[in-house]
Amino acid sequence: MQKTQVVTSIKSGEQWLDTDGNLIQAHGGGILFDKGVYYWYGANMDIETIIIPDEVHDMARTDVIGVSCYSSTDLMNWKNEGIVLSAVVDDAEHDLHPSKVLERPKVVYNERTKQYVMWMHIDHADYSYSCAGVAISDHPTGPFQYLRSFRPHDAMLRDMTLFQDDDGKAYLYYSSENNSTLYISLLDEEYLQPAGPFTRNFIDKYREAPAVFKHKSKYYMISSGCTWWDPNEAEYAVADTPLGPWEVKGNPCIGKDADKTFYAQSTHVLPVNGSSNTFIFMADRWKEEDLGDSRYIWLPFTIEDNEVQIQWLDYWQL
Repeated sequence: MQKTQVVTSIKSGEQWLDTDGNLIQAHGGGILFDKGVYYWYGANMDIETIIIPDEVHDMARTDVIGVSCYSSTDLMNWKNEGIVLSAVVDDAEHDLHPSKVLERPKVVYNERTKQYVMWMHIDHADYSYSCAGVAISDHPTGPFQYLRSFRPHDAMLRDMTLFQDDDGKAYLYYSSENNSTLYISLLDEEYLQPAGPFTRNFIDKYREAPAVFKHKSKYYMISSGCTWWDPNEAEYAVADTPLGPWEVKGNPCIGKDADKTFYAQSTHVLPVNGSSNTFIFMADRWKEEDLGDSRYIWLPFTIEDNEVQIQWLDYWQL
């Protein structure tokens, strides 16, 4: 396919094409900065959306394709590095069989083991399994070797993210107890399982889609409420340690449609390399009837006096 034109600005909510001219498929994803390159990982949903009728709320899903990876040096033009963790089509019992669920993959690099470690939400079509999945690779562009699925601390896991602190420790943040409570687990030195300490946060508050980042000595978490694929008001909280306790500050979004998080849901906050106070709020604008055409909302922000304010911009450049 003929290459698309060079992208010169980020335009939230519009179709975003890779350097081959195809729609970027990195939903519920996150970004790893490694050796001067940004790697964007996310769920590939480039397949027919399946609507499952339900008395409470119809369910929408896509068969598992795998985790896509894209690379960039400017955060605007993205090269498709392919499927770095693929579906397993010949084993109906496998976690990565197309009939299962794979969501919100995140990758961090472990300096000690020299491996790239991916965590993700693994589930059955009815969301009854609610487990974490773990995979590893020697290279950021894969292929990743899938290791296993399990419930950390014997607690269900759904929407999740990873956070790696300045001291090299890594933490897993995830919605648990039927999404009513958010767990935070310190991972072991290999980043492959919980190390022991964990906390239960926002008990009975029903927070999901956590995105965690650090500025100076403070830790920040942006999350959403639980309204299926529909948008709702975001909320952010601040803590002195990655495990909390957390002080809720309110809605970080300001301006028109702030009460709906600009019709999107948080997935990741990216600290921009080379800046001490520039962050990108990454969110998914879910298109329930066609999940593969869901759009990306990327908005820049800075932190002043420990406050987060995210404002809509039609387009912007770094």
